[in-house]
Amino acid sequence: MEAQNGQEVLSSEQIRREAAAVGFDRCGICPPRHFEAERRFFEGWLARGCDAGLGYLRRNVDKRFDVAALMPEARSVIVCAVAYRNGTSLGYGEVPGVPKVASYARSVDYHSSIKAMLAELAERLGLKVRGIRFRTFTDTAPLLEKRLAVEAGLGFIGRNKLLIVPGLGSFVLLGELVVDRPVDRYDVPQPVGAGCGVCHRCEEACPTGALTAGGLDARRCIARLTIERDPATVPELAATASLDTAGWIFGCDVCQSVCPHNRHVPLFRNERFRPLFDPAAMTADRWLAMSEEQFEKEFGATPMARAGLDRIKRLLRGR
Repeated sequence: MEAQNGQEVLSSEQIRREAAAVGFDRCGICPPRHFEAERRFFEGWLARGCDAGLGYLRRNVDKRFDVAALMPEARSVIVCAVAYRNGTSLGYGEVPGVPKVASYARSVDYHSSIKAMLAELAERLGLKVRGIRFRTFTDTAPLLEKRLAVEAGLGFIGRNKLLIVPGLGSFVLLGELVVDRPVDRYDVPQPVGAGCGVCHRCEEACPTGALTAGGLDARRCIARLTIERDPATVPELAATASLDTAGWIFGCDVCQSVCPHNRHVPLFRNERFRPLFDPAAMTADRWLAMSEEQFEKEFGATPMARAGLDRIKRLLRGR
């Protein structure tokens, strides 16, 4: 490996090769930087109450927009994406009245899957052996994941407020490997103008009008209303806690299922994201009759464990 200012320079080709070997569908690399414009927008978003009482969004705001605040010695950010589209990602077809579950929640919790993949990537790159300091992240730390993915050339952020990766759409999950070494070649962000064009299908299709020009209003977002703390216990949601969740009992895929960028993307290829259950085959009565022991056995390893069976039953009973 060549050296830069006395430091070993990592090979982007090797990084991409090993990322693919552990099961990631895309890999991009960028240097860390401070996102000041994004911070100003976020602070305004918080001031309007759009976080819907999600306290973790108000913590560590100073760290969220600068990788160096989480890892001062960071020199490069390796952003990896894995596709998870499955049979219900684009909707439930002609199945009437079935309780709907966001398609990402059908497999083993992605936090554990992606963490394991990042750990394997670090091992294959020999980071510890080579004395390279690193940290791994996936959605649990105050890191601007989607914006870093744009910086790393993976895609653009659409009007549905999600990262859209050409060829994979928005049905992707992200993980980051931050290292204290430079890389021989960094990726170029998507060009200005790449994006949704005149399409507003996601905004028009959102059942509760959560997608606005001022950002996602989490007070109206079905994912927020079905997954996080019960809206009835959050003062910020008093005016919207009774919103109809349109049949969704965990998360929501509407803004993705109508997106043209998702129309012809492939199904998942990584076996870690193979669905463990089919919500289209489960009636409301089956959910309501389920015991806690059954729920733990069938769904304990999935993201649905976060909401819990009691929450699901209350949603089915109209809260």
